[in-house]
Amino acid sequence: MIHRTLTTTTVAALALALAACGSDSGDGSGGEGGTTTLHVAAAASLTEAFEEIATDFEAEHEGVEVEYQFAGSSDLATQIEGGAQIDVFASADEANMDKVADSVEDPQIFATNVLTIITEPGNPKKISGLDDLADPDLAVVVCAEQVPCGAAATTLTEQQGVTLDPASEESKVTDVLTKVSSGEADAGLVYVTDATGAGEDVETVETEGADEVVNSYPIATLTDAAAADLAEDFVAHVTGPEGQKVLQDKGFGTP
Repeated sequence: MIHRTLTTTTVAALALALAACGSDSGDGSGGEGGTTTLHVAAAASLTEAFEEIATDFEAEHEGVEVEYQFAGSSDLATQIEGGAQIDVFASADEANMDKVADSVEDPQIFATNVLTIITEPGNPKKISGLDDLADPDLAVVVCAEQVPCGAAATTLTEQQGVTLDPASEESKVTDVLTKVSSGEADAGLVYVTDATGAGEDVETVETEGADEVVNSYPIATLTDAAAADLAEDFVAHVTGPEGQKVLQDKGFGTP
């Protein structure tokens, strides 16, 4: 079965509708044609890993379709607070999971991640470290501070005594990656997993102090999950050997 992914724009447009529809849209007890839909909201940095995990999960659960909403963790937390129909939430930091503490059950840390500098292939601006990103002649992009990758970037640069004047601040880490890989920006700070997934589209630069700023990723079922049993199974899959292998193959650290 093919799982579906909603874009950030689509998620925002549908959030109120999902809240209003309640169990009318894939309620976890049989959608169209007997399909059961599991709604998973996950941080954008999890896209590649979770797409693969969904394929494995669906293969093990006949008649189940995983529908993803990938976005910045802060946006997803806001949607959960607004009543969007979600069964599982996977955040890129603990702060945004804490925001919805009353709506989730027993969050578990399932992965870790750190930042790295990326440039265009070949590193044409000869960037060698964080200090170079303070050059006003460089177009540097980072995540907005309210999202986990932005909070981590702020912590990292403060610890290293570097002050950035970013050309833009993005709502999710994949947007930073896109701006650098397309040549719209000279450099950016993204998770190592995003840089790994981009392959030859970007070049990484050794980033001093990055290993000291670790983002922990929690996952939890929602207290009002329509597909509660499936949600628990999905969390168990992510935290179990199969899910952990996929995550580590994508560059995530262990909990």
